[in-house]
Amino acid sequence: MREKLEQLRNDALQAIVTASSVEQLQEIRINLLGRKGELTALMKGLGSLSAEERPVVGQLVNRVRDNIEAELGAAITSAEEKAIAVRLQSERVDTSLPGRHPLKGTKHPVSLVIEEICSIFAGLGFAVAEGPEIEHDWYNFEALNFPPEHPARDMQDTFFVENNLLLRTHTSPVQIRTMLKQKPPVRIIAPGTVYRCDSDATHSPMFHQIEGLMVDTKVTFGDLKGILTVFTNQLFGQKTGVRLRPSYFPFTEPSAEVDIACVICGGKGCRVCKNSGWLEILGAGMVDPEVYRHVQYDAESISGFAFGMGIERIAMLKYGISDMRLLFENDVRFLRQF
Repeated sequence: MREKLEQLRNDALQAIVTASSVEQLQEIRINLLGRKGELTALMKGLGSLSAEERPVVGQLVNRVRDNIEAELGAAITSAEEKAIAVRLQSERVDTSLPGRHPLKGTKHPVSLVIEEICSIFAGLGFAVAEGPEIEHDWYNFEALNFPPEHPARDMQDTFFVENNLLLRTHTSPVQIRTMLKQKPPVRIIAPGTVYRCDSDATHSPMFHQIEGLMVDTKVTFGDLKGILTVFTNQLFGQKTGVRLRPSYFPFTEPSAEVDIACVICGGKGCRVCKNSGWLEILGAGMVDPEVYRHVQYDAESISGFAFGMGIERIAMLKYGISDMRLLFENDVRFLRQF
C-alpha cells in the first residue's frame, strides 16, 4: 500500500508539472481525487489492513492527498494567470484611441423644406389638412373645374388605378374635401405626395406639393399677393423680389404664375434663370366660382384664393441642387450635406 501511494504521488506530481492548461489540471484532479479517482479507491482499501497498519497508512494517504491538492491548486492558479495574460495580450485595448460616436441621421431636404413652409404658413394662420393619395376623379378633376377633354385627364399624364380612381395629380382635392366639411372661413395648406407620368432631370413621376386655400368674405387678389410675398421673403430672404404674371388654371380666375428674383444670380441673369433674372416657383389665383358651386358655397357672399407649389423645385432652388433625381436616389454622400 505504501509503495502504491508513493508511486501515485510521484506520477501525480509529474502529470501536474507537464500539464499545459487549466482543463488538463482539472482532469488530473478528477482522475485522482474524484469519487472514482485512484487515491479515493486506495482510501477505500484501508479497511482490509490490520489494526496496527491502518492508522499509519491512513496518515500517509492524508499527506499524499494534501500534497497533491496543494500542488494542483498552485498549478491551476498559475495556469489561470497565464491564460488571462495571454487573453489580455490578444484582446488589448488602446485606451488612447478616440471614442467612436454613433452616426446620427438627418432629415431629408424635402422634409426640411416641407417643415419650413408649414411653419411659415402656420405663423400666417393656416392649418395643415391632409387627404388620400388614391383619389376619385370627381375630387381630383371635376370638382376643380377640369373639363372632360382636359389633357391632364389623359392616360399619358395621369396614373389611373381602376374605374374613376387614380393617383392624385395634385393636392388640390384636399381643398375640395375641406370645403365640403367646413364652412367659411377656411385657411389651410395641404402638403403631400402626388403622381404624374413624367421623369427627367427636373421632373419625377412621384413628387411633393403644397397647396394653399383661403376663403372668407372680402378676400382679394391683394391679399393673395401679400401672403405670397411674406412667404417668399421668409423662405428665401427679405430682399427677394416677387412678381406675378398672368396665367391660366381651370380652378382659379384670374390666375397668375409667381416668380422670385433668381436666388443664384440675385436677379442679374444666369444659366439657371435663362438670363431672365426670374425663377417661377408656384401658381396661384382667385378661386373660380364654379368650384364654389361644387361645394355648395355662396359665390356671391364669399371669395378666396388658392396656390400650389412643387416642394422639390423649392428645395432645388433653396439648396442649389441641379438634378431632381438626387432627391430620390438616397445617396448617403448627398444626404449627409443636410
